[in-house]
Amino acid sequence: MTDSVITDNTGEESEADEAKRALDEKVYGLCICLMSDAIVFALLLAIFMVMSHNPTDGPGGQPLSVRLPQTVAQTVLLLASSATFAVAGVAIAARQRGRTLAWLSATFLLGLGFIAIEISQLYGMAAANAGPSRSGLLSAFFTVVGAHGTHVSIGLLWIVLLVGEVALRGLNPFAVSRLSRLGLFWHFLVIVWISIVSIVDLPEILEHAGSAANG
Repeated sequence: MTDSVITDNTGEESEADEAKRALDEKVYGLCICLMSDAIVFALLLAIFMVMSHNPTDGPGGQPLSVRLPQTVAQTVLLLASSATFAVAGVAIAARQRGRTLAWLSATFLLGLGFIAIEISQLYGMAAANAGPSRSGLLSAFFTVVGAHGTHVSIGLLWIVLLVGEVALRGLNPFAVSRLSRLGLFWHFLVIVWISIVSIVDLPEILEHAGSAANG
């Protein structure tokens, strides 16, 4: 009888260990994916920096200066979405399904606003003859910003799928694990965006501030 109980307990622990190991492997796989993405974005930003000093076949940074107000709005929205996702993480830890869904929905709306501004901005630049074919600099700009926007769109789709799963099945261990990986992905995108703003827009902001001070 005792041996039977021990065997059953060992079997349950073994299944739990296997489940935990599987979840850990998924987190590890996502981390490798994010590191690969970080390398890609670093290379794209390096190309942009090179092209910003050598605009051989078109204008320099002037066409990018018109996007500063929109960039500020995008940054505010993305930082706010990071905060709402953090609050959703607290609700997830407390197993509060209603609050989790509410904060995830808020994160989705903020991210959707970010994408809407980006699409409007890129379309406006292309319509004003400042598209990616105008110069190597603008081509690099459209590539890095477009790559980030694509990642954000993937994150938005991921949020929709997980909101549906949580609404239907609740905060089961698998949903919680997927939400934690989505959190890593989303916060990574915020860090990448700050890097993009620092390299692409910050020089323009400092230049304008210097011009205003001298004027």
